[in-house]
Amino acid sequence: MEINRITLPPIAAPGEVTTFYSFESGTARSVTLSSMAMLLASRRNATVPVLMIDWDTEAPGLHHLFARHDDRPGLLEYFDACREQLQGLARTHADEPDEERARLALEAIDWESYVERVDESRPLYLMRAGRFDDTYGERADRMDWDGLFADCPALFRSFAAHLTRQFQHVLIDARGGRSAAVSVCTTLLPDKLVALFTPNPRSIEGMSGVVTRAIDYRCTHEDEQRPLLVYPVPYAIDSGDCERRLLWRRGDPYKGVPGYQPMLEKLLRACYGVSRLSLDSYLDEVQLQQTNATVGGEHLGLVPERDADRFSLTRTLETLLDWIVPGRLPWQSRAEVELLASIDAARAAFRDGIATEAAVPLARDLAALARIYQRQGRERLAQECLEESIGLRQRVLGADHAETRASRAALATLLRDSGKLHEAKFMIQTLVDDCQRMAGADHPETLAARSALAATLSQLGEFERALELHEQITQACEQHFGRGHMATLDSLAGQAETLTRQGELSRGRMVYERVLEGRQRLLGAEHEDTLRCTQQLASLLCELGDLANARKLQEDVVRAREKHAGPDGAATLQARETLAEIFAAQGDLDAVRRMQEALARARERRFGSEHPDTLSIQMRLASTLSQQGDLEEARRLQQHVVNLQERIHGMDDQETLRSKKLLAATLSSQGHSVDARKLEESVQQFNRLRAIASGPHDPHSALPGQRGGPGDRRDLGVGESLDDRLAQLQKMMDSSPREARALADSLRKPILRLSVSHPLRQRGVAMIKRVYMQDGDMDAALAFTQDYASSLEGALIEAAAGRPMAMR
Repeated sequence: MEINRITLPPIAAPGEVTTFYSFESGTARSVTLSSMAMLLASRRNATVPVLMIDWDTEAPGLHHLFARHDDRPGLLEYFDACREQLQGLARTHADEPDEERARLALEAIDWESYVERVDESRPLYLMRAGRFDDTYGERADRMDWDGLFADCPALFRSFAAHLTRQFQHVLIDARGGRSAAVSVCTTLLPDKLVALFTPNPRSIEGMSGVVTRAIDYRCTHEDEQRPLLVYPVPYAIDSGDCERRLLWRRGDPYKGVPGYQPMLEKLLRACYGVSRLSLDSYLDEVQLQQTNATVGGEHLGLVPERDADRFSLTRTLETLLDWIVPGRLPWQSRAEVELLASIDAARAAFRDGIATEAAVPLARDLAALARIYQRQGRERLAQECLEESIGLRQRVLGADHAETRASRAALATLLRDSGKLHEAKFMIQTLVDDCQRMAGADHPETLAARSALAATLSQLGEFERALELHEQITQACEQHFGRGHMATLDSLAGQAETLTRQGELSRGRMVYERVLEGRQRLLGAEHEDTLRCTQQLASLLCELGDLANARKLQEDVVRAREKHAGPDGAATLQARETLAEIFAAQGDLDAVRRMQEALARARERRFGSEHPDTLSIQMRLASTLSQQGDLEEARRLQQHVVNLQERIHGMDDQETLRSKKLLAATLSSQGHSVDARKLEESVQQFNRLRAIASGPHDPHSALPGQRGGPGDRRDLGVGESLDDRLAQLQKMMDSSPREARALADSLRKPILRLSVSHPLRQRGVAMIKRVYMQDGDMDAALAFTQDYASSLEGALIEAAAGRPMAMR
């Protein structure tokens, strides 16, 4: 048979192999692959060459989708030819490496004889499963994929590279289940793996097993250590039943429904070693509904969608390609993916020599991307984006342009929130000077910069200067906008925060109450700014001992959060935790227990049973149970958490060891002194090993019980002062509870030294106590309070003896 030679559009760089796998339901998988192939081949004015390979030799179907029923060789015949070539090379090139024998075998075969064009309007090609004659079934059963791999382990890897020199995208339709052919398609060939599943445990577990084996193989075999990006895709989703759809996705452990999103997040955390990730944004966009096309085996070429609305297969697959084509991770948000695409396009325009037109949009996108990174706690990436944005704006717009100043203000805020207070102070002071020069002393932009400077001074402990600046800003706002204007209230809120940090709690309360009254009047009692002020005032009242009013205010916040964010929303969970702290301060352990039990259930529903936040609240619940005398239930819960932490983080992880110490204390209280002692000894042994691994001790370090002198900074880290570490603690309290606890423990002794100034000491004591309260560790909070009282006594004794008392 004469073969028409294939002429393909050129590609600038080698293409990629993407395998489509589903544990079951091959029709939906094939329709998804073929539809995506058509969308890819249509890109760049239909000049992107795409090859589909039907590797489902047990139930081949891609040729049916394209009405190809003629007699033509395909995959089976191609690899039969490969086997023959390898057998000949075994005689003539036995000493050659695997890669060389694979190259020689593949180059000896005319791949074009096994590939056919299936669309005349776009460069779309198919390698069918094989020639469908009377012997096909027997030949498919006889194909020994394991034997091919054993003969030449580099064959399949080289096959993928061979085809991607011709095609931009090679899409492989893998068979379902688990077999040697599945391992070839999912482990050896792809750069990317699209894993389809239905929302049921059997399908998800089957898919998870294939994904885990593929990544484990890549990690453990030296020749295959290449990245593999996995994109899970739920299909057969019922769009009409909202309640059931959300239950399938989120799950409810108390109804016995695991939820596929927590299961997928657990799978990806384990595969990629990422402790925290969320598929919220990705799965908001990528869900394949059950349609006539996916059930009946019709791709987009057969049933083109005239209106690609948000319910269409076209829209869903185009959105999925936004993640797949550039190689974005599925836990990157849609907003981040879109900004990265826009940034890449702008940088490409720079390479084409139209820098001026692209620079300003690029700078704006970089600033927006920095905001996303900052919310995610990725400060280094955020800083890099902002620095690039500033550079672009300075070059194109000038140093005095408003957008340039806006980028500088954003960078200064990032530095302050990252604990780099001195750098932030210098940058903000320069910004204030520039704003005053360009816009005037009382311009809103200048007032905003001065407010940022006051907040930074407050965090540095320069309270007098910060409060003076707050007063000036408030006076200017009242003069220009009025006493009840939002700008005035915002300036007062900053002043209240500084007063609270300074320890002027009564004055802070009065200012917060004025802000709250004004925001309730202007914005409503349930506006985000109003709720934030209500919670700040509730926390302040708790510190003042006005627990009844603190509880009432925080209960209002919780009700509003539940109403607007839902019972499992992040803001709701945070508000409930604050309310639990107030319950604890009141000594209402029953209320604390009920709240912590509700939080544990909510976090398990939202994040899964093995998420760090779920385990953290369970440990705090165990502490409450212990205080109530329910020691057996506390021990059971602590043992559960320890078992999970050992499996997830390891035996010597700091959080695992801390949980073991708490478990040992519970065992001791139950009278199991032998078990408690064994557990404590294991913790001490790991701590000794860590100390040895960290290097030799400083021979000049203080002995246990000795106090450091006024200039002693050894336990604070090189180049880091006490106020720097407190700034870090302030940030960690909201974003990283585990790290906050570890840092608070390390600051207990330094903050109580007599050489520490009174404002700094008071600020540090309040923060450390708050960390312990958030952690539910009442014993640690009480012990620290006693240490603080002892340090006060020591200071008084020194003062009575005639020595200066540095605390005042």
